[in-house]
Amino acid sequence: MSHPKLLLLSNSLNHGMAYLEHAKPHFKSFLGAQIERVLFVPYAGVTFSHDDYSARVRPAFEEVGFKLDAIHDFSNPKQAVAEAQAIAVGGGNTFQLLHQLYENDLLVLIRERVQAGMPYIGWSAGSNVACPTIKTTNDMPIVMPKSFQALGLVPFQINPHYLDANPQGHQGETREQRLLEFIEVNPDMYVVGLREGSLLRIEGGSISLFGDKSIRIFHHGELPCELAPTDSLQFLL
Repeated sequence: MSHPKLLLLSNSLNHGMAYLEHAKPHFKSFLGAQIERVLFVPYAGVTFSHDDYSARVRPAFEEVGFKLDAIHDFSNPKQAVAEAQAIAVGGGNTFQLLHQLYENDLLVLIRERVQAGMPYIGWSAGSNVACPTIKTTNDMPIVMPKSFQALGLVPFQINPHYLDANPQGHQGETREQRLLEFIEVNPDMYVVGLREGSLLRIEGGSISLFGDKSIRIFHHGELPCELAPTDSLQFLL
């Protein structure tokens, strides 16, 4: 079995930049010269059509040399995944995304293809479903998937769009408090608070952080800590 090859982004729209602009250089270096086409999964979109979502994503890939095929344009989604050179799973609502992956019976097939070496790109919800479960998503459960179990392409959890903010007068839980609750009842699991503009690249059994921000690591029995792009993250794998 090959080492999984993954590019996991916190977000698609970075402050002051065009849609996926911060990610385009990484798409090119990650996919390489052998990939010509990428299969896009727009299932996380809720308030816009799959066609509209694909039309928004397509230029970001085509501008760096890759054709984008949308999975909903195929009469047989499983065949589309089976024949894909690479797959990109977009953000939106994580519960809707996982629900659709189960409904189309794609979860096991995508996992098998990625474990066999097919490159996987995800952002926001697309990064959430790469984890063992979707329990660290920020989204509301607008639908009930068959299970919270996700692709399990990495052995840790991600919290995309991670924020440290605690606005004055706010009496609800902070993001950190919610993740501390998660590790209290899931003591064996690491959680990566992935800030906007940051991405994780996993390839050849190694993991690296890219971007200009640190990540926040949560693990039971340890104080949350900050790790920079220059720090080793191998313990996560």
